Amino acid sequence: RGGRVTKSQLLSCRSGKLTPSQVAKNIIAMLEDCDKSTPPLRAIVQWDQEQIMLMAEASTARYRNKCTLSYLDGIPVCLKEEFKVVPYHHRVGTVFLGTEPETEDATVAKKLREAGAIIIGVSNMHELGTGTTGCNPNRYHRIPRNPYKPNHFTGGSSSGSAAAVAAGLCPVAIGTDGGGSVRIPASFCGVVGLKGTFGRISCHGSLPLSYSTVSVGPICTSVADAAIVYSILAEPDPLYPYGLKQPKATLSDMCAPDLKGLKLGVDWTFFKDAICALPVLCAAVEHLQSLGASVVEVSLPEMEEVQVAHAICILSEMRDFLQPDFNKHFQEMNLETRATLAMASQFTALDYITANRQRTRSMTFLREIFTTVNCILTPAVASTAPRIYESDLLTGSSNLSFTIRSMRFMQLGNFTGIPGLVVPVGYSTAGLPIGFQASISSLCVMAKWWDEAVLLRIGLKLEQFRNQTKKPSIYYDILA
Repeated sequence: RGGRVTKSQLLSCRSGKLTPSQVAKNIIAMLEDCDKSTPPLRAIVQWDQEQIMLMAEASTARYRNKCTLSYLDGIPVCLKEEFKVVPYHHRVGTVFLGTEPETEDATVAKKLREAGAIIIGVSNMHELGTGTTGCNPNRYHRIPRNPYKPNHFTGGSSSGSAAAVAAGLCPVAIGTDGGGSVRIPASFCGVVGLKGTFGRISCHGSLPLSYSTVSVGPICTSVADAAIVYSILAEPDPLYPYGLKQPKATLSDMCAPDLKGLKLGVDWTFFKDAICALPVLCAAVEHLQSLGASVVEVSLPEMEEVQVAHAICILSEMRDFLQPDFNKHFQEMNLETRATLAMASQFTALDYITANRQRTRSMTFLREIFTTVNCILTPAVASTAPRIYESDLLTGSSNLSFTIRSMRFMQLGNFTGIPGLVVPVGYSTAGLPIGFQASISSLCVMAKWWDEAVLLRIGLKLEQFRNQTKKPSIYYDILA
């Protein structure tokens, strides 16, 4: 873990000691074991042995002929079921969508194939991305388990993606993030989660649940792995207009030996809200200071307004897009999804317009803040992963107070489009992961929404703070 899977597999493949085909056979055996275990992991919900082996054998031939396609050649990856991936069903966590196998890949799936990655399947998700626990009791999905404590949730909505990476099934998974859906499960499962700037990575081929808040990003074993995936996926896509005007993605200064010259913005109010993890989080900040960064106290204004406005925007857009399904498939939806979409129907056009005015205000505040600091540091989630109860397995879980609490530090990034990175920094006394988030922009006004390089630079140093990586109770060694 911590990036060793990707690095060691590459070295072994190049030397001929290990081939992608051998790794693929291991993964297939492990996927079979996942389905039979008690309780089932339910990280990968659709996979195909023949498809996996075809990609693996093609990669093995490329290594043999010394003509690999990228650093991801031969690397196992999975994609959230929100993406179209040939030949799987595009169910998006439901029982009523994706009745036929897909015949065309989403842009990110296509790019991963072109990079030589081995797509091992599509991963579980919260139904229609409407929650942050990952609880999805329907017959196609069931509830994915947190590899650190199988009686706890993974977080959502990219639940299976985080569980697959934490459990060792693959070092890379792709998720979507409209309200923390990459970063929350990454935090709960003790892995790295990157939400790119809005529009940075193409959403084409994913269900457009919320067109103004959702970004795509990788969930990985390490910051270095996230950087590799980001460098391959981050570029304009003619099929996705929101990202057409983006500047070129770079990783400049990512591997600088220190953080000298960087100013880290901290709003201590956020840290006090994560009181149980406060000692670890403060120590992580001190670690960054020891590497030359300076801490600047900042105040993030109107955060309660941001929370309400973000909820209005994302839920209004989801409710609008899902109107036909809400009418036609209401009885087939999970109870929680019905309640969420019914609540969303109460928002008015005036609510939506007012919420978007708040977005303009918040982006203006951020532009001002980012003239004085290079990044904003916050906790990832104010709590560790919640427990799964027997009733959740049957009827699901609906806990609005937990949903609001889990999204507290996430919504600003989705609402304004700035990038965010979650890096695990420690563990609770119960052995569950504690995450740390850095929402980044640079001093340059035009670059601040596209400065993932600074974000990854700080992430690498945060990763060094955690001196121990605990192996989850559910863990598969795909290189064994």
